[in-house]
Amino acid sequence: MERAPAFDVVVDLDVDLLGHLKHLEVERRLAARTLANYTEAFKRLQSFADAAPVALRKVQPHHIRRWAGQLHLKGLAPGSIAIELSAWRGFYRWLGRDGHVVINPVEGVRAPKAPKPLPKALAVDQAVLLAYQFDKTAAPVLEARDHCMTELLYGCGLRVSELLGLDAQASGQAAGWVDVSDSTAHVLGKGSKRRSVPVGGAALRALAAWMDVRNEMAAFGEVALFVSNRGTRLTASQVRSRLKLRAMKAGLPTHVHPHMLRHSFASHLLQSSGDLRAVQELLGHASIATTQIYTHTSVERLKQVYAKSHPRA
Repeated sequence: MERAPAFDVVVDLDVDLLGHLKHLEVERRLAARTLANYTEAFKRLQSFADAAPVALRKVQPHHIRRWAGQLHLKGLAPGSIAIELSAWRGFYRWLGRDGHVVINPVEGVRAPKAPKPLPKALAVDQAVLLAYQFDKTAAPVLEARDHCMTELLYGCGLRVSELLGLDAQASGQAAGWVDVSDSTAHVLGKGSKRRSVPVGGAALRALAAWMDVRNEMAAFGEVALFVSNRGTRLTASQVRSRLKLRAMKAGLPTHVHPHMLRHSFASHLLQSSGDLRAVQELLGHASIATTQIYTHTSVERLKQVYAKSHPRA
């Protein structure tokens, strides 16, 4: 039975592979490290062909698909398999230029899809700790601003762009604003789609505290709700930097960024309500398929609880 070669195979490379490597070195002038990676990829190709057995110039698409599958079974990551296939594809393209092969057997063969990583979310107690974090070393106006931003990001599930698009007051030109009278944030999301999300009591109190001192920082005539030390609209990188610092001072064991608070909002809401459609509306997702990733997050959380708590886990 044909077996996949080990990753550190030792084979004598076919003259065609040696010729292609020479081409890559002399004509393409690839770096030594890249050439070493190509050499390892070609060793595996040679080993597969020897085990088949089939001459390299006679390799067909079904061979390549089987060999890619074997690499996957041996634990090679989809991204690494894609790089491997790219090297093989280039080799057969080179052979085809001189008419040595009729077809490129690697064309159309794709690496297995990499699983989409689940969005990282804070635990509920971590999110609450971050929201309650009070930095005594920061200027009161900065603390009020950062606290308000944190409450709106986590309490409303806003994207950082939506947060920064908020103006201090509603106007015809405002991309977004918070209507305190009906506890609603009106934001401009992806694709210039507007949506409205409820604002909780904690966020409203934080907003009131920030508005009491905002004029101490905002430049004259600046309409942005959140401003920097220069008095102008805050940037996304500044929000990320401030949130990272806030999380460190709260003692959280992970790197916290604005989108993590959006993930936390969605995960915690879904865990409590189970209403996927409502979470979709609150997040402003065009397709519920995008929101469904949070169901996987909830399942993973349940598995963790089970593994830690059940005596027969």
